[in-house]
Amino acid sequence: MYFESHAHYDDEQFQQDRQTLLQCLPQCGIDFVINSGSDLKSSYIGKELSEQYDYIYFAAGIHPHELYDINENVIQQIRQLAEHKKCVAIGEIGLDYYYDTFPRETQKYWFEKQLLLSKSLHIPVIIHSREASQDCFDIIKKSGVEKGVIHCYSGSLEMAEEYVKMGFLIGIGGVLTFPNAKKLVEVAKKISLEHILIETDSPYLSPVPNRGKRNDSRNLEFIVKKLADIKGVSPIDVANATLENGKKLFF
Repeated sequence: MYFESHAHYDDEQFQQDRQTLLQCLPQCGIDFVINSGSDLKSSYIGKELSEQYDYIYFAAGIHPHELYDINENVIQQIRQLAEHKKCVAIGEIGLDYYYDTFPRETQKYWFEKQLLLSKSLHIPVIIHSREASQDCFDIIKKSGVEKGVIHCYSGSLEMAEEYVKMGFLIGIGGVLTFPNAKKLVEVAKKISLEHILIETDSPYLSPVPNRGKRNDSRNLEFIVKKLADIKGVSPIDVANATLENGKKLFF
């Protein structure tokens, strides 16, 4: 019933109960999970999880916070991972100007490299964009990549509309339920359901009423309910539409 488009079950916060949790998710209505990579280690763990659980797929990529040891050899390892039958995207990749962990030109260089990798392999990208909306958009447009999702969308409605025109989906998660999420609520209201994916970004960004606690895919129901309320449709309509959107993008 639910398509979880972005989670990090490789994270150490799941070390104690990962197996128990992942075994129960299908019984809780989670039909698909995309485990998103942030570095080589998490990408490899995502591959291992995808081999253990039928409903889990993975993305391989280097997050803009994790560029410590990146080089051409790392990109080649990402390419090899991406050729695995259950790797459905390159990600998460992008730009983060909020923390500026690495110089912006360094971030841009490796972002472009990974975009070109996705283009050469004909698979989607999962994009991380924080306080870098225009640069991120411009680099993606220049790359010619035409399919992917802007994960945990935080930009303007106008930018979301431009991404949709380019063929991208808008990823919406727990932030939608936060009291100060006025800009995201506007995006959720105006962007057609056929261009939206739902996500938890587990273990981060738990939605209300579980804000502040470790997140997992069972909390998708709260995101779906909020999105349904905003759009004036039923939660089943939202769940079904985003399920089909996820299948169409990744499979």
